[in-house]
Amino acid sequence: MSAIKLAIVGVGKIVRDQHLPAIAANADFDLIATASRHGTVEGVPSYHTIEELIAAVPDATAVSLCMPPQYRYEAAYAALNAGKHVFLEKPPGATLSEVQDLVRLADSKGLSLFASWHSRYAPAVEAAKSFLASTKINSVHVIWKEDVRQWHPNQEWIWQAGGLGVFDPGINALSIITHILPRALFITKATLEFPENRDAPIAADIHFSDVTKMPVHAEFDWRQTGKQSWDIVAETEAGQMVLSEGGAKLSINGELKLAQPEREYPALYERFAEIIKAKTSDVDLAPLTHVADAFLLGRHKFVDSFYD
Repeated sequence: MSAIKLAIVGVGKIVRDQHLPAIAANADFDLIATASRHGTVEGVPSYHTIEELIAAVPDATAVSLCMPPQYRYEAAYAALNAGKHVFLEKPPGATLSEVQDLVRLADSKGLSLFASWHSRYAPAVEAAKSFLASTKINSVHVIWKEDVRQWHPNQEWIWQAGGLGVFDPGINALSIITHILPRALFITKATLEFPENRDAPIAADIHFSDVTKMPVHAEFDWRQTGKQSWDIVAETEAGQMVLSEGGAKLSINGELKLAQPEREYPALYERFAEIIKAKTSDVDLAPLTHVADAFLLGRHKFVDSFYD
């Protein structure tokens, strides 16, 4: 199979840091065009909108959509209608109904749609899943706390309705626990903290359970300074499991079992090529569903205004 001719829409920090190196290292893809209001990639033809790109580069067979989620549905709809396979950065859309409609459209046209959850491809995630499948889990505690000023400086879209706020990183934790835990989770209660001057939350405290009543407690916060926390701690009959650094390290009873370099985005593009070749899609909406449920069930608490 010849290289898949790929275009990227939305050239920002995540594209430069993660997508471009992953694509360059993958022989299955050939980056032939970009579209962005502000960003370009040296040596690659660039356009201002996806409509301009589709008209000018009809031989692009796949598109990676990396703009903020509030604007992704229309771009994905246009790409699918033009016969392109579509890679959706996380979260896959601003609403569940948008993504569900894209699934129907991709299926009707025989195209591949990929809702990419990069944290599921962190190096220790599969080992954590295997360990948890081998024992009884008593409880799970998720601590996902970081400094928004470090990771999203002056990015206004994340504070707008649909931008998810603290769920932008928090959904990474949700993508991991929905993958490694053996049964479906359901939110039982939540508190979302909204700065008085923002439309999206800066913190969230969420309690889940499953059919066995196993407690899962998640703490998301964007106000942490110093060392950042991306940890999942499970108390089990075989001892304590700690999946740390966003899934990069796994420890059992204090003993480090696995620590490998991160290669999440290379793995995502390997998976995208795989589903294109198999003529299938990969769209798991469980992480986004939990975000929607948190907004539905959560108590809204207003806190001090936030300024970058």
